[in-house]
Amino acid sequence: MNWHFYTLSGIFIIAGILHIIRPRAFMRVMPLYIPYHKPLVYISGMAEIIAGSGMLFSPVKVFALWSIITMLVLFFPVHIHMLAHKKAGLGLPKSILLFRLVLQFFLIYWSYSYL
Repeated sequence: MNWHFYTLSGIFIIAGILHIIRPRAFMRVMPLYIPYHKPLVYISGMAEIIAGSGMLFSPVKVFALWSIITMLVLFFPVHIHMLAHKKAGLGLPKSILLFRLVLQFFLIYWSYSYL
Protein backbone atom coordinates (compact mmCIF):
# COMPACT_ATOMS: atom_id res chain seq x y z
CA MET A 1 0.00 0.00 0.00
CA ASN A 2 1.08 3.57 -0.61
CA TRP A 3 1.05 6.59 1.67
CA HIS A 4 -2.35 7.64 0.29
CA PHE A 5 -3.90 4.50 1.71
CA TYR A 6 -2.40 5.12 5.15
CA THR A 7 -3.49 8.76 4.99
CA LEU A 8 -7.09 7.69 4.34
CA SER A 9 -6.93 5.26 7.24
CA GLY A 10 -5.48 7.98 9.49
CA ILE A 11 -8.20 10.46 8.50
CA PHE A 12 -10.90 8.11 9.78
CA ILE A 13 -9.02 7.11 12.90
CA ILE A 14 -8.42 10.77 13.82
CA ALA A 15 -12.01 11.74 12.97
CA GLY A 16 -13.24 8.92 15.20
CA ILE A 17 -11.00 10.01 18.07
CA LEU A 18 -12.34 13.56 17.72
CA HIS A 19 -15.89 12.21 18.00
CA ILE A 20 -14.94 10.64 21.32
CA ILE A 21 -13.01 13.56 22.84
CA ARG A 22 -15.20 16.40 21.47
CA PRO A 23 -18.71 14.96 21.18
CA ARG A 24 -20.48 18.31 21.64
CA ALA A 25 -18.95 19.68 18.45
CA PHE A 26 -20.50 16.80 16.51
CA MET A 27 -23.81 16.84 18.39
CA ARG A 28 -24.36 20.51 17.46
CA VAL A 29 -24.44 19.75 13.75
CA MET A 30 -26.89 16.85 13.88
CA PRO A 31 -30.44 17.44 12.66
CA LEU A 32 -33.08 17.41 15.40
CA TYR A 33 -35.02 14.63 13.68
CA ILE A 34 -32.14 12.25 14.40
CA PRO A 35 -32.58 10.95 17.96
CA TYR A 36 -29.95 10.05 20.55
CA HIS A 37 -27.30 12.54 19.46
CA LYS A 38 -24.67 11.77 22.07
CA PRO A 39 -24.78 7.96 21.78
CA LEU A 40 -24.75 8.22 17.97
CA VAL A 41 -21.72 10.51 18.06
CA TYR A 42 -19.84 8.02 20.25
CA ILE A 43 -20.97 5.04 18.15
CA SER A 44 -19.99 6.74 14.89
CA GLY A 45 -16.65 7.72 16.39
CA MET A 46 -15.92 4.16 17.45
CA ALA A 47 -17.06 2.90 14.06
CA GLU A 48 -14.67 5.31 12.31
CA ILE A 49 -11.77 4.22 14.53
CA ILE A 50 -12.54 0.54 13.96
CA ALA A 51 -13.06 0.91 10.19
CA GLY A 52 -10.00 3.14 9.77
CA SER A 53 -7.91 0.61 11.70
CA GLY A 54 -9.55 -2.32 9.93
CA MET A 55 -8.31 -1.00 6.60
CA LEU A 56 -4.81 -1.98 7.74
CA PHE A 57 -5.62 -5.68 8.15
CA SER A 58 -6.09 -7.73 4.98
CA PRO A 59 -8.76 -10.10 6.31
CA VAL A 60 -11.15 -7.22 7.09
CA LYS A 61 -9.92 -4.54 4.70
CA VAL A 62 -12.82 -4.84 2.24
CA PHE A 63 -15.41 -4.87 5.03
CA ALA A 64 -13.74 -1.83 6.62
CA LEU A 65 -13.77 0.09 3.34
CA TRP A 66 -17.43 -0.72 2.70
CA SER A 67 -18.17 0.37 6.27
CA ILE A 68 -16.46 3.70 5.63
CA ILE A 69 -18.40 4.19 2.39
CA THR A 70 -21.65 3.38 4.19
CA MET A 71 -20.87 5.85 6.98
CA LEU A 72 -20.03 8.58 4.49
CA VAL A 73 -23.38 8.06 2.77
CA LEU A 74 -25.19 8.05 6.13
CA PHE A 75 -23.48 11.33 7.08
CA PHE A 76 -24.91 13.18 4.05
CA PRO A 77 -28.00 14.41 5.95
CA VAL A 78 -25.74 16.03 8.56
CA HIS A 79 -23.78 17.92 5.90
CA ILE A 80 -26.96 19.02 4.14
CA HIS A 81 -28.42 20.09 7.50
CA MET A 82 -25.29 22.15 8.19
CA LEU A 83 -25.68 23.83 4.82
CA ALA A 84 -29.40 24.52 5.25
CA HIS A 85 -29.40 25.74 8.87
CA LYS A 86 -27.14 28.58 9.91
CA LYS A 87 -26.83 27.50 13.56
CA ALA A 88 -25.86 23.95 12.56
CA GLY A 89 -23.36 25.41 10.09
CA LEU A 90 -21.26 26.61 13.03
CA GLY A 91 -20.82 30.00 11.41
CA LEU A 92 -18.74 28.54 8.60
CA PRO A 93 -18.99 30.20 5.19
CA LYS A 94 -21.33 28.52 2.70
CA SER A 95 -18.34 27.80 0.47
CA ILE A 96 -16.70 25.71 3.20
CA LEU A 97 -19.95 23.86 3.89
CA LEU A 98 -20.36 23.12 0.17
CA PHE A 99 -16.75 21.97 0.03
CA ARG A 100 -17.42 19.57 2.93
CA LEU A 101 -20.38 18.14 1.04
CA VAL A 102 -18.31 17.63 -2.12
CA LEU A 103 -15.53 16.19 0.03
CA GLN A 104 -17.90 13.37 1.02
CA PHE A 105 -18.07 12.27 -2.64
CA PHE A 106 -14.28 12.43 -2.92
CA LEU A 107 -13.84 10.35 0.25
CA ILE A 108 -16.33 7.78 -1.06
CA TYR A 109 -14.43 7.57 -4.36
CA TRP A 110 -11.08 7.39 -2.56
CA SER A 111 -12.31 4.59 -0.29
CA TYR A 112 -13.86 2.73 -3.20
CA SER A 113 -10.62 2.89 -5.16
CA TYR A 114 -9.01 0.49 -2.66
CA LEU A 115 -11.64 -2.23 -2.97
